[in-house]
Amino acid sequence: MLKLNLPTEKIDHARELARSIADSVQSYIVAHTTDSVERTTLRLLGLDGESSEGIVWPNILGDHLKPLLSGGACPPVFSAMISHDIDIDALAAAVDEKQIDLCKEPILPRDQMEAFAGECAKKAMARIDATADRRDELVEKLGDPQKPWLYVIVATGNIHEDLRQAQMAARQGADVIAVIRSTIQSLLDYVPYGITTEGYGGTYATQENFKLMREGLDEVGEEVGRYIRLVNYASGLCMPEIAAMGAVERLDMMLNDSMYGILFRDINPNRTFVDQYTSRLLSARAKIIINTGEDNYLTTADAMEAAHTVLASCLINERFAELAGLSPELMGLGHAFEINPEIADSLSLEIAHALLIREIFPNHPLKYMPPTKYMTGDVFRGYQMNAYFNLVGALTHQGIQLLGMLTEAMHTPYLMDRALAVQNAKYAFKAARHLSDSFDLRTDGPIALRATEVLDKALRMMEHIADIGLFDAIEEGLFADIKRPRELGKGTGGVYAKSPDYWNPILDALRGK
Repeated sequence: MLKLNLPTEKIDHARELARSIADSVQSYIVAHTTDSVERTTLRLLGLDGESSEGIVWPNILGDHLKPLLSGGACPPVFSAMISHDIDIDALAAAVDEKQIDLCKEPILPRDQMEAFAGECAKKAMARIDATADRRDELVEKLGDPQKPWLYVIVATGNIHEDLRQAQMAARQGADVIAVIRSTIQSLLDYVPYGITTEGYGGTYATQENFKLMREGLDEVGEEVGRYIRLVNYASGLCMPEIAAMGAVERLDMMLNDSMYGILFRDINPNRTFVDQYTSRLLSARAKIIINTGEDNYLTTADAMEAAHTVLASCLINERFAELAGLSPELMGLGHAFEINPEIADSLSLEIAHALLIREIFPNHPLKYMPPTKYMTGDVFRGYQMNAYFNLVGALTHQGIQLLGMLTEAMHTPYLMDRALAVQNAKYAFKAARHLSDSFDLRTDGPIALRATEVLDKALRMMEHIADIGLFDAIEEGLFADIKRPRELGKGTGGVYAKSPDYWNPILDALRGK
């Protein structure tokens, strides 16, 4: 197996810096909550559905509770459920009909609510644990595909059509199916309800859509004799709510980055960091692999100039994931094949970048992204670039290979393009399965020298971030060449400093595991 044999002291120092950077933000995270975190709590208590006017219950109840959220949604909600002897759906309906005003209701002493709260938390955790156990059972029964898992997308906007395409892709050899989310959804401060059949650039992430797709992939998994994994997006203004839906409907991976929403969707940094923590607590409990978004940095910044930012971000994302209880086996850190192919030795340089990430994160199911920035309408050249990408994935032992397609710029690829992408990858990974076992790298060769250069630049960058703090680093535009002020962005008003009496036994139960 190819090895760079990087100095362990440099890698240890990089992780020390990442710990310092992330831990300073964590002190802010644990002292704050958000609209979406509290709505997530309500969802985990069983709240679902919508009013007669089409407004989802979590937002009706969450909006009503805004004046109380510094103390958490749980105290007034538990108190009302006990006092009125009603479940949470009935409570939301009573609030909607103005029969109950939680801002005026007396809140019971905590000792009178603790037993009830404990049962609610136990029920919520049992529901999540049951889905994780079911995944283990099915993997044991059906078998796990050999890595790297072949990852493809569906993105029609209609969940029924997505399901048909997903099942076809599984029959063609895909191991992981990602349902691309409708373009606007990350900016919606609510989660749509029910099955949806219209969406621009993708399909809305809803609990019913998750359930339908999960059942369909289980069905085709039985047919093809291997467990098929389902992916969606725990990102945007409703990041933790979507993670909660994924946890109870047995999604297997969630795109879940600590900074993506800040950089690429202009979501407020304070809100994003608080939300990502709760979303990752849920993924840890549900044994969901997170996929981070460092590959996107190289679509707005040059891959040669910005490769070190990918490594630095992976290390910071790793630390944030650790703080939420995720093990390395659940951290699908992201990177990409995005060097301009016109550069001499671009293939050697791509190997250097991929091998660097692989060596620093040996136990992580890394998600490797295909060439997109330099894809053209020349399908022959595009197919060749994707073949090189698959070869590098085989040489460097990536864990999750997101397959490149000839119509890469289209959110809804042609069915034959997806079939050809799977065929290309299966050929490359079979043909080069043990190729890396036949070579050793020269320490003075272009691959080793490039990897060392990127690592050194990442260390210098992280030393600077450790000095100024991650919020200021984002304001400076150190990641993806995008600058985002800390106190601006979408969702800014939905962040609350926790009062001394803040109480959330549901999140306490998540942290407890």
